[in-house]
This record gives sequence, structure tokens and C-alpha cells, in this order.
Amino acid sequence: MIKVEKNNFFFNEEVNTCLKSIIKNKLYANGYIFYGAEGVGKKQTALKFIKEIFKQSSLSGNIEERITNNNHPDLLIIEPNSPLEAKKSKSFDLEKTTKNGTEIIKIAQIRNIKTFLGQKSISSEKKIVLIIDAHLLNESASNCLLKTLEEPNNGIFILLTSKLNILLDTIISRCQIVRLRPFSRKQINSIFKDILDTAEFKINTKLKFEDLINSANGSPGKLLKNIEIWNELSDEITNKLNSPIKNSLEILEVSKLISEQLEIYQQICLVNFIQIIWWRKTKNIDLVKKLENLKFHIRKNIHPRLAWEITLLKISLEDI
Repeated sequence: MIKVEKNNFFFNEEVNTCLKSIIKNKLYANGYIFYGAEGVGKKQTALKFIKEIFKQSSLSGNIEERITNNNHPDLLIIEPNSPLEAKKSKSFDLEKTTKNGTEIIKIAQIRNIKTFLGQKSISSEKKIVLIIDAHLLNESASNCLLKTLEEPNNGIFILLTSKLNILLDTIISRCQIVRLRPFSRKQINSIFKDILDTAEFKINTKLKFEDLINSANGSPGKLLKNIEIWNELSDEITNKLNSPIKNSLEILEVSKLISEQLEIYQQICLVNFIQIIWWRKTKNIDLVKKLENLKFHIRKNIHPRLAWEITLLKISLEDI
């Protein structure tokens, strides 16, 4: 696991300025939606916002610790339910696009909010509900949340999402949007140089750090995950994928290795890396499109090994 020397390196100054103004003037909305790509610091920013709200009305000195340990009496955190098997296999899909049934927020979790808000605040003026990955609310949970948002209460709702378009329009209309934008290349580079504890890992030299920055799409969190995934790949795979493969036998060998050694989320990330490296070397748009199609088949779990073989064989016929 990559360690970070500071725990606030994801914070967006523009957003922080806005939130500080809200806190200073105590102009709290009933609901907020923190919206941005995966890994841009939505949760870190929300927890900092919550801490500052609680500090206004509490003399307790251990607010941050209680929030971090999820045992603050006036904070309810709701997260998607996921199978234990998914956690064991590290199947944290870096590019979740749909409610595929493996991770959802159920109506029973949302019903707990009414009970929570019905209780008197213990150490603060406001009770706060934090809903992580709110786009994973199922239909009944979404409708239940909407009714709760419409009722007068002493609570503040904070929803985190990377997919605003999936939320009900009626939920969005009742919340203030806080947009966390992707970081610039310069900011990402600064984060890596000044804040990451580089002694904890070694980037495989076959991939340029510039490639890693490109693969992150402005997300520091995704950058960390991509570095970890790249370093998990064996040399027998990365050595063969430094450029498009022309030899059919090598294609069959590397396809077998990839399908046997890598989980689906690792294979998708590997395709992203290959797209960046090969584009830098070939500037061939058809090649990139073929690799994009490969990601589609891998996500659908359509015989990954066969998908790799067919894609790489097609690319080998390209005039590169």
C-alpha cells in the first residue's frame, strides 16, 4: 500500500473557500451533493466540512478522532453494501458505470435516517447524514431519501457521487451542488513530488510517470491506485507489452498470462496503460479504438483470454 505523508493533499482550494464561507456565516442548506470524479477528494473534503460544522457547537477536543473512527453520535455514515467476496478479491472497479447489483444502498439503510434524525443531538446543533456513492441508491432507497429530504428536520445531508446524472432530479433539486473538479497536470505532479512517500514504492521503469499522470485523468486517488496496479504486474507481462506485438505465438502467450494472473479490474487498468504507451509511440487512432473495444468485452466478462487474443491479433495486422 502506498503511504501519504499528509492526509489533506486531495483538498481543492476553490471548494474549501466556498465551504469556509458557509461555515463562517452558518448558512447551511438542508442538503449538499459533493460531485466529482473518483479520487478527487470528495470524502476527505466532506469529512473536513463535517468536522468544522461540529466544532462550532462542541467543546470536545476529539471531534476529528471520533469522525475518523465513525463513532460520533451526531454523524450517520451510509455506504453501499458489497459482498465479502468482492473485498477479498480487491475487486474495487476503478471505472464503475452502472448499478450492477454487487454494490447498492438499500431502503433499510435510508429508513435508519429517520430514526437517527428523530433523536436529540448529543454534542452539536445539527445532526449530519453522509451518504457515500449516492448514485448506488436503488430505486426504493432513492424515493425514501427524497421523502426524508422533503421533511423538516435538524439534519444536514451530504451526498457523495461521481455520477450526478444517475441521481433523481428531485433529489438534486433539493441539494446544493459542490463540484470538485479534476486536478491539473501541474497539481498532480506537485502532489507526487511533495506529498507522496516515494520510499514506499518503486515505479516500474517501463512506464513513464507522465503516462501515469495521463492515466489518472486529473484524479490523485486514481493515480495512487494505478501506480499500485502497475507495480503488481509481472515483468513477463509488461516486458511483452512495451509496444504492439507482431508475433502470433507471443500474442497467445501473453493473453494466457493476462487472463490467468490478473483480475478483471487489473486487466481494464492494463488496457488503459497500453493505450497511453502505444498511442505515444504510434499515434494510431484505430489501435486505440480496438483497445477501447477490448475494455468493453472485458467489463462484460466475455471470455477475457479470447478477447485479448482477438484484439492483439487484429492490432498485429495493422501497418504500424
